[in-house]
Amino acid sequence: MSHTSSGINFNDIFLFFYNFVLKKTKPLQTKTYDYTQYVNGCEYIFESIDNQVKGYMTGQGKGIKRGDYIILRDSSNACRYQVEDIDYYSEPPDMWIALLQEVDFE
Repeated sequence: MSHTSSGINFNDIFLFFYNFVLKKTKPLQTKTYDYTQYVNGCEYIFESIDNQVKGYMTGQGKGIKRGDYIILRDSSNACRYQVEDIDYYSEPPDMWIALLQEVDFE
């Protein structure tokens, strides 16, 4: 009786799936954007909902994505928000509107 190898290496299959799952579960690289030097109502617009715990912000800037953080000035205090959702306008392409959720500073 002859024995032939199918050429399938189960260690290779395991490593392939392990690396696939590992790449899919990597945490997103988030960035923080500081808008404290900009003027609300002039250089950006922040419309508060839920007593400023959430809000919609319209602004300009490239590369802002879901999960990133934006720091805004509220009178004399700085507040940190996380981008829950963001949509870019088609014109100009760096203008966007985002739903923000206030979070604590780390």
